[in-house]
Amino acid sequence: MNMTETYCIIMAGGIGSRFWPMSRQNRPKQFLDIMGTGSSLIQLTYDRFKHFSSPDQFMIVTSDEYVELTKTHLPELNEAQILAEPSRKNTAPCIAFAAYKLYKQNPDAVMVISPADHVILKENAFNETLSQAIDHAAETGNLVTIGIKPSRPDTGYGYIQFHHDSAYDQADVRKVKTFTEKPNVELALQFLQSGDFYWNSGMFVWKVSSIIAAFEQLMPELSELFEEQLDSLNGPNEETAIKNIYGQCPNISIDYGIMEKASNVDVVLGDFGWSDLGTFGSLYDQLAKKEAENVVLSGSVKAYQTNHSIVKLPKDKLAVIQGLTNYIVIDTEDVLLICQKDEEQKIKQFVNDLKDEERLEVL
Repeated sequence: MNMTETYCIIMAGGIGSRFWPMSRQNRPKQFLDIMGTGSSLIQLTYDRFKHFSSPDQFMIVTSDEYVELTKTHLPELNEAQILAEPSRKNTAPCIAFAAYKLYKQNPDAVMVISPADHVILKENAFNETLSQAIDHAAETGNLVTIGIKPSRPDTGYGYIQFHHDSAYDQADVRKVKTFTEKPNVELALQFLQSGDFYWNSGMFVWKVSSIIAAFEQLMPELSELFEEQLDSLNGPNEETAIKNIYGQCPNISIDYGIMEKASNVDVVLGDFGWSDLGTFGSLYDQLAKKEAENVVLSGSVKAYQTNHSIVKLPKDKLAVIQGLTNYIVIDTEDVLLICQKDEEQKIKQFVNDLKDEERLEVL
């Protein structure tokens, strides 16, 4: 695939509530150096995809409140490359926004779509998988997703079931049979044992013309909203047009709106050290462990009978911790979170409860 034909769309509008209290409304996780590399997650994602697209072939779709943060973290991009969403309406409107803009610029382009907060440990293997996906999408016109070989029966990921035999020359490219949302433990274990289920990475590759055709066929109401405003996209009236569209469009994911319904969906099977970094548990899994299998993100910890835990403190603070197994301890300037790692899905509930109590200063 020629680099001039490939455009990268990074979705960076979420607030990362499962990473609270590190991730806050005014500085969500994609703008944090969570991995301790010196670069934020969005910077790492941008650098990763520069292997496939030149800087002028990027679009960042983010909330209008994060436009300035995006400019700061990705200074190579111009303002027109940052697509500001006036409200959060999930991934289908987000992707349609980028697709219809790009359709006006280059209808023959291939779109690579990725969230801003993934971790990829095996870059060479990732590059090979994505190159295969780009070539396949360009040649077939099919909608392509990237599947990740599961290493455990994880209930936090969606799953893709694929046909056992490949209909294509490449063994790693399969026709998709079904998509399944986050399963319970028993079902996830069955998926793992079957061998024909991979994790749904949330990364997609397709020709612009292919996804536009899919929106027209499977989400005609959303398609009509964008087509009515097509003349305003990439022009001075775009902001008004997008506010109009987002005021009427549904809150729906691309998986539910398109991928689960389309008949021309393929998956490229990958195994490249992937994590969506959605939770502290997934961060723990990616980082080097210290004594007793603990991870200390920052600060100084003296641990007694404490193991398999993840701790973050202010950099010059000492914590003495005794008797914790499998815990998350996050100490910030104004919030202390202590939560069982196995119960980390409740962090979202904690955030919602604080919102109901109007404790907005800590959110």
